[in-house]
Amino acid sequence: MEIGIVGLPQSGKSTLFEIMTGTKSRDLHGETVVRGQATVPDARFDRLASVFPDLRAVPARIPVTDVHAAGEKAWETLRQSLSGADGLLHVVDGFTIPEVDEVIASYRRLEDDLVLSDLMVVENRIEKLRKMSRTAMKPLDQLHLAILPRALERLEAGLPLREAGFSEEEAFSLRSFSFWTIRPELVVINTAEDNLALAEAFREKAAPSSPVIGICCQLEADLTGLSPEEQKEFLAPLGLEEPAFGRVIRAAFALLNRISFFTIGKEEVKAWVIPAETKAPRAAGTIHKDFERGFIKAEVIHFEEFETSGKSWAALKTAGKLRLEGKEYVVRDGDIIQFRFNV
Repeated sequence: MEIGIVGLPQSGKSTLFEIMTGTKSRDLHGETVVRGQATVPDARFDRLASVFPDLRAVPARIPVTDVHAAGEKAWETLRQSLSGADGLLHVVDGFTIPEVDEVIASYRRLEDDLVLSDLMVVENRIEKLRKMSRTAMKPLDQLHLAILPRALERLEAGLPLREAGFSEEEAFSLRSFSFWTIRPELVVINTAEDNLALAEAFREKAAPSSPVIGICCQLEADLTGLSPEEQKEFLAPLGLEEPAFGRVIRAAFALLNRISFFTIGKEEVKAWVIPAETKAPRAAGTIHKDFERGFIKAEVIHFEEFETSGKSWAALKTAGKLRLEGKEYVVRDGDIIQFRFNV
């Protein structure tokens, strides 16, 4: 799981990366690729950590990548560096460009470049496939020959691939191309402190298919060095309850269709990240492959039940509050789980 940050020069993408991860991307411009981890804000996890203060708290995190590329091979460098990214944060300058029409034009400039980049890849692949004999084609080649013309038609119309209606099998077969526009996208409008409504104006007028969030990167950078109490005091006059970067991180987490479950061990309270609709054995495998291979049962209680039923695992067992779930159980966001296994 990885989020890649893209944006035109001076859009604020590296500042956003620093705010989200705490990694000073701008100080590392000698490096083409800078990677960091963004902690996912979660009040439920914070509550668990406060209930078990003697245990180490390990929250959910999202890997984030920022790329600094220029010159003739910039697109090639970007595509290679972000080939593993499951989703994109598209940062748009609304700080130095306060007019909504100009912001929309800036957004579409990069979107058009991403579409064009994908179009060139599709054209090249189709040309090669059409030169191959049918007998020489592998099943994957035949699948690509069947579905890439559909991608070509959409890209020639200037439209992204993420809404092309590919089946799960078709989309999986296209992963090796690292298409930009097939990945889910979150549009982040970097606004001025006194123009926070610009993101909503952009959303209404541009009507992008991707979700949109507004953030003042300059303001958020000032907040990162403050305590939670100081942040609340700082934001109150602005009518804001929390820093916007937390909403960006949560939105990115949701963009990737990820959820969290929690474990309470002898040494740590930890949030584990899994895709939505994951069954219990696969969830156990995120902790250790032996847990998945030797899965027997999962002892489960949802966070909300935990809050109302007691704060001790032993007491919950005694009271019969824990559910025993088997291999077909689909883990819910906010489940607290202890796995039984044998290898």
